[in-house]
Amino acid sequence: MRTPRLLSRGVVAALAAAALAACGSGPGAEGAGDDGAGDPYFPQAGNGGYDVTHYDLALAYDPDARRLTGTATVDARATEDLTTLNLDLQGLDVKAVTVDGAGARFGREGQELTVRPRRALDRDARFRVVVRYSGRPETVTDPDGSEEGWLRTADGALALGQPVGSMAWFPGNHHPSDKATYTVSVTVPKDLRAVSNGEPAGEETKDGLTTYRWHTPEPMASYLATVAIGRYDVHRGETAGGLPLFTAVDPEQAGASRAAVKLLPEVVEWAERRFGPYPFSSAGAVVERPGDAGYALETQNRPVFAGAPDTALLVHEIAHQWYGDSVTPRTWRDMWLNEGFATYAQWLWEEDHGGGSAQSTFDRLYSGSYFPDAGTNAALWSFPPADPPDAAHISATPVYWRGAMVLHMVRRTAGDEAFGRLLRGWAAEHRHSHASTDDFTAYVEKEVPGKDFSRVWEEWLYGEGRPATAS
Repeated sequence: MRTPRLLSRGVVAALAAAALAACGSGPGAEGAGDDGAGDPYFPQAGNGGYDVTHYDLALAYDPDARRLTGTATVDARATEDLTTLNLDLQGLDVKAVTVDGAGARFGREGQELTVRPRRALDRDARFRVVVRYSGRPETVTDPDGSEEGWLRTADGALALGQPVGSMAWFPGNHHPSDKATYTVSVTVPKDLRAVSNGEPAGEETKDGLTTYRWHTPEPMASYLATVAIGRYDVHRGETAGGLPLFTAVDPEQAGASRAAVKLLPEVVEWAERRFGPYPFSSAGAVVERPGDAGYALETQNRPVFAGAPDTALLVHEIAHQWYGDSVTPRTWRDMWLNEGFATYAQWLWEEDHGGGSAQSTFDRLYSGSYFPDAGTNAALWSFPPADPPDAAHISATPVYWRGAMVLHMVRRTAGDEAFGRLLRGWAAEHRHSHASTDDFTAYVEKEVPGKDFSRVWEEWLYGEGRPATAS
């Protein structure tokens, strides 16, 4: 998930909502898509009844007025017969909605934008929703107190979406189980630049404004979408294997980030050897000022860093491109599949580059001597990594570090050679898709049938407290 900087509505809407209710489109009504994807921690995140295939987002941002104007075109397929459907959108004013070119009634309640097409949608029908909206996008405070959504920066703005902040800047099906391709255009004053995911698709300056276009050809969960607006030094390059690199660095961080920008191709190439072919069409990074965000985030193919990253943090976020971005968690309960893998990647990098072994890191964690304070060492055992107690803990210490310990126990049980195959095979099996903890345990047992992993799952993955022994 997010990586701390390490050590690593008005009257019209109310009337529309009332009209929808009068038409029988409330919760549980026949033909109404669910107003949530059933996530155990964020029950209103995402929506039922359809699957998004592509987002086309045309945005314009005025940093002085802090005003965003947008048109979101959402292409989707109905997974059931629909008379109404929901999109997640927090704040912002909706001006108009169309479905397949025809005006549609809509209502607002909390983060739900409920849309009633003029004609019902049949199961398996392909359809297009267009939403025109504007306003001052909000900063979202998560259950753990961190901030996401639309963040104002010293020279522009930064959009970060994990776990639910993307609903603050565009309407969509905001749950990791629904991935789509993206086209994003952002219009800003000509002295600023707008960076997003995927590949640059052109830019145009007119009347003092510049429009930057980006295209993401591989499926992406909405929480991994980003827009960074500001002044950046842009670096273009490629790895030895020809993978394009695009990095945007705040000028104030240029000197401090020079080593990381230089190291980036080496880290990507190392990760390909360990985890398999890089899953996207380019790699890169966005480096903001330390005060612009409180953490780094693995935004797809171009992770965002709050200040110049050290090597460990760079390795962590690049590893996420396989584990988290390409293989996305089915629900937010499965976050250890992101963070455990990315944390273990740091251990593997150290092993491969003359540092301590993964076993030595495991031993220090188990003995309670890894972290500099007793509280964090104790917190490691506060809950099992596959079952955080609530939404406020999905990025807590056990998810990262005990999650990595689970993988080390898998490695010890399977053996180094089989474990290497598991790392690459897991990423290949679920490439550009999503997976659950149950999917992972079943995969391991299928691929290494001669070993008994029951204790690993019972004591390390799901067990309460510190296992009695580290063997």
